[in-house]
Amino acid sequence: MGKVIRRTVLVAVLAVTAVFGFGNAISTASQSTVRSSLTILAPAAPGGGWDGFSRTTQQALRSEGVVANVQVVNVPGAAGTIGLAQFVQMEGRNDILMATGGVMVGGISVSKPKESFDDVTLIARVADDYTALVVPASSDIETLEEFIEVWKADPTGTSFAGGSLGSIDHLVTGLLAREIGIDPVMANYIAYSGGGEALGAMLSGTTTAGMSGYNEVAGQIESGELRLLAISAPEPVEGIDATTFVEAGYDVTMTNWRGYVAPPGISDAERQELLDILTEMHDTEAWTEALERNSWTDSWLTGPEFEEFVRSEQEDADSIVKELGL
Repeated sequence: MGKVIRRTVLVAVLAVTAVFGFGNAISTASQSTVRSSLTILAPAAPGGGWDGFSRTTQQALRSEGVVANVQVVNVPGAAGTIGLAQFVQMEGRNDILMATGGVMVGGISVSKPKESFDDVTLIARVADDYTALVVPASSDIETLEEFIEVWKADPTGTSFAGGSLGSIDHLVTGLLAREIGIDPVMANYIAYSGGGEALGAMLSGTTTAGMSGYNEVAGQIESGELRLLAISAPEPVEGIDATTFVEAGYDVTMTNWRGYVAPPGISDAERQELLDILTEMHDTEAWTEALERNSWTDSWLTGPEFEEFVRSEQEDADSIVKELGL
């Protein structure tokens, strides 16, 4: 009888242990789902800045083993606000991030959609990029001053290829116009939904010049297909051989920051897991190399400071758009 009792107790203990272990496995699996498969929504067409940023993130997460499987989905249009509208509808999903940044801030100011940054979960600002003013290598324009002379002589005939209406490219064009005495409304800015289309217009000479994130045209600058005239950084950037608008005497500075947001309605724990994933990526050698390769500036920012930054950026963009009549 004693042996039977001991056997019964042992079976019961093993059963409880198994159930407890199985419960832990379910909990762990649930918590680590995002580590197995993560989707990044790039709210722009392939070939653009957000697309490149998203795919660079994808590569770093995979190569460093932070997330096993990462896919990028493109939803282009309206400076990212079409992607934003779709993203807001994914309420509660904890396995997806959306790339965002200064371009979307301007897009919200111009398009005034019902969705805004108030409708998503802010995760982190990751990097800064700067807008570059370029002309085709075949252009007779050699310097920023020569370009400004051409633009002043023919304000509406001097055309720019760039990103969506309200993008950083668009706002920098308007700010530069104001600085040199041209009504920003007269600026002949031709908006493209993706960086690839805009780049094609620049290379073909369809437009006089182009405004683009530096890293989106760096390859063509290095190969001699495009000529870099100036960048929108507040001070010279290491690795970029170009004057800034400020150095040339024009008060034009704007940062094209890039970061990530999650859908609304996720828990604090889910938000923290997504932040942990990006933090781990940010701290890897692969990401450090990506920053250098793309001439991005590390501008890591999270928490309340990031929330305040986004609020301030939106206020500034609203003001600029109103002032420039865009």
